[in-house]
Amino acid sequence: MSKGAGFGVDSGPEGPILRIGVIGCGRIGRMHAGIIAREVPGLALGGVADVMTAAAESVSEATGAPVMTIEEMLASPEIDAVAICSSTDTHVDYIVAAAEAGKPIFCEKPVSLNLAEVERGVAAVEAAEVPFMIGFNRRFDPGHESVHDAVAEHTIGDLHLVRITSRDPAPPPVEYVAVSGGIFMDMMIHDFDMARFVAGSDVVEVYAKGSVRVDPAIGEAGDVDTAVVILTHADGTFTTIDNSREAVYGYDQRLEAFGSGGMAVSDNESAHYGRLLTKGGASAEPLAWFFLDRYMPAYRREWAAFREYLVSGGPSPAGGNDAIQVTKIAMAAGQSMREDRPVKISEIG
Repeated sequence: MSKGAGFGVDSGPEGPILRIGVIGCGRIGRMHAGIIAREVPGLALGGVADVMTAAAESVSEATGAPVMTIEEMLASPEIDAVAICSSTDTHVDYIVAAAEAGKPIFCEKPVSLNLAEVERGVAAVEAAEVPFMIGFNRRFDPGHESVHDAVAEHTIGDLHLVRITSRDPAPPPVEYVAVSGGIFMDMMIHDFDMARFVAGSDVVEVYAKGSVRVDPAIGEAGDVDTAVVILTHADGTFTTIDNSREAVYGYDQRLEAFGSGGMAVSDNESAHYGRLLTKGGASAEPLAWFFLDRYMPAYRREWAAFREYLVSGGPSPAGGNDAIQVTKIAMAAGQSMREDRPVKISEIG
């Protein structure tokens, strides 16, 4: 697609207005639809689609966008790009259909729980030569991005270690755990992407440990709720990641890069940074409790980056190879935990 070509009939101060169609109107699709409709200059919500008509109608009522079938959306010249926000098992089929229709694609993570399916989707995108971006929103968190920039600009010297902490305030329903693909594919996949993004180097080996420390039902569903992973990068950097499904104090999201010339840190955000100190002790505002509270600015910046990618061209902010690599890392982590040994990425696939 040529830069800025074929977008919208209207144009604003930012240039062409891109009309996005959202496929999938559950929690994440509804969130994306609201951002597209109201919060990012140069974007408009062109339509919404869901196999559950009631879900699409609810988002339509909230945004004013028309309800469409998926087939209508992919065939419509009024839709400039699609956002695939449906259940994970449908992603690749929709990617292939959108690519064949010539539509630029934004797809929520993970692309698939199956590596061969991820590769099938990426192959379809490459064959059709359509723009493609994965929803790794944490790349666009201002704090996390500042750590990436400090590494990329060599502000902290030669990178030695990356440390990532991601802990949810409460575990998801066991019914979700059973179909999620497991903690490495469902939760830690964001951290695998951040490790590659910050280090600027591919992962070559994974060593993972996991246990059930929060809820025995999660173990009965075949997963773990507490995990630690060590990644070895091609350039010799190490990344350590810890995940927990339950941090009783809130949504704990921290990132640190340590190098020969210093350290860069992205810390948690509170409602505000006031503290109270008295004879009885000290207190501060609690952490955010919900991922949207923590990362809503990142989601807005993610959509601004998608628009800029389509209008200006250049490499994808998070493309097909990124999807393939994090899937391999997640699979290697699962194998490492099961076999209690380091697993090389070259063993996967």
